[in-house]
Amino acid sequence: MVSPIAEQAQDAAPVAFRGRRQPALFLPLFVFAYFGVALAGISAPTVSIPLRLSELDPAHKTQMLSLTIALGGVLVVLITAPLGRLSDVSTARAGIRRPYILGGALVGASGMLVLALAPHVSVIIAGWGLAQAGFAATSMALNALLADQIPTRIRARVAATFGLSTGIAPVVGSALVGALPGNPLYWFGIPAAISLVACIGLVLVLDDIVRTEPVPVDWRSLLRSYWINPLRHKDFAWAWACRLLVTMSLVSVITYLLYFLTDRLGIASEDAPSRQGTVLGVFFAFSVVTTLLFGWISDRTGKRRTIVWSSALLTAFGLLISLLAHDLTLFTVGIALAGMGQGAFVSVDVAMMTELLPDSTDAGTGLAVIALSYQLPALLVPALATVLLAIGDAGPNYTALFIAAVTASALGALAVLPIKSVP
Repeated sequence: MVSPIAEQAQDAAPVAFRGRRQPALFLPLFVFAYFGVALAGISAPTVSIPLRLSELDPAHKTQMLSLTIALGGVLVVLITAPLGRLSDVSTARAGIRRPYILGGALVGASGMLVLALAPHVSVIIAGWGLAQAGFAATSMALNALLADQIPTRIRARVAATFGLSTGIAPVVGSALVGALPGNPLYWFGIPAAISLVACIGLVLVLDDIVRTEPVPVDWRSLLRSYWINPLRHKDFAWAWACRLLVTMSLVSVITYLLYFLTDRLGIASEDAPSRQGTVLGVFFAFSVVTTLLFGWISDRTGKRRTIVWSSALLTAFGLLISLLAHDLTLFTVGIALAGMGQGAFVSVDVAMMTELLPDSTDAGTGLAVIALSYQLPALLVPALATVLLAIGDAGPNYTALFIAAVTASALGALAVLPIKSVP
């Protein structure tokens, strides 16, 4: 039996579709693998690592969290684009994506094991760097499959399921950590095991593209993999800037959410993981509706740009409500509105960016450049947040952090307006 997404019919969209005929299990396992990597990659920095840092260095927990995430972000930025290029030109018998999916998952799981056994902060930093390197390779390959194997006529809906996976990952991660015994081996090991199993399942069913013609690769071509000329491809550059800004907005809030709940809203440390799970659950629940709805609307109407800029504005408005909140109820209302905005945004933005790629035959390289727009925030946000949180003498300045997040999302909405090649 062949999955409907693998039909080789000519697509009317501007980006070529290179997909192969895939088994019926491909699509659900594709989504499950994306969820597994998101679960491990998001639950660690938002729940497990903050808890470990609170134990190992409570006096400097925000600074150490910023440093850990920033250094991991540097590593991801450095390796993702070259890995995308190497994946595109790979002549491995297993295919151009499968080795990176499985190999990355194994490295990521190893990093999570290091995190679980870390006796002090320096090992936390090293373990997260290793985990980030592995998950970066897997994420690059999974995102490239979106352009390789998914026709544009259903791409927004498939991207919507990715958005749901990313949205539910921190919810499941918070609930999982809150329910598991208070042992870091469980906090890091269970998400890592889920990620590894999911990726193994995908590589077993994926009929990958196999390149037989070798392509020369040198350091110059690897350096060029970081770059898509913004002057020649202005629409892509504006879309890239939008995603960078909106992602920075959400990362700013989610990264420091656990500490916001304890320091600003006065929630006890032992209750914070479950309360965080509740808040993120509300975020996810409201995002589900708009993710599915606007993914379907976008594919049916072909509209991408309008949905992206309006959803970014709604995200900004929701974060503004959260900024003004002094109790958990109003804060959760704001997060719900932000969730609605993000649901529509993630379901359509990825589809729009894949249709703006200059060359779909180098999807790994192009998607790696796209990936920089949501990986750079892991580097930029901690650096900016360290400065913003230090403003004043009354402890961490979460007001300044949230104002910056609202501003970034609003600027992201404005960045979409100059795009002309997609409606």
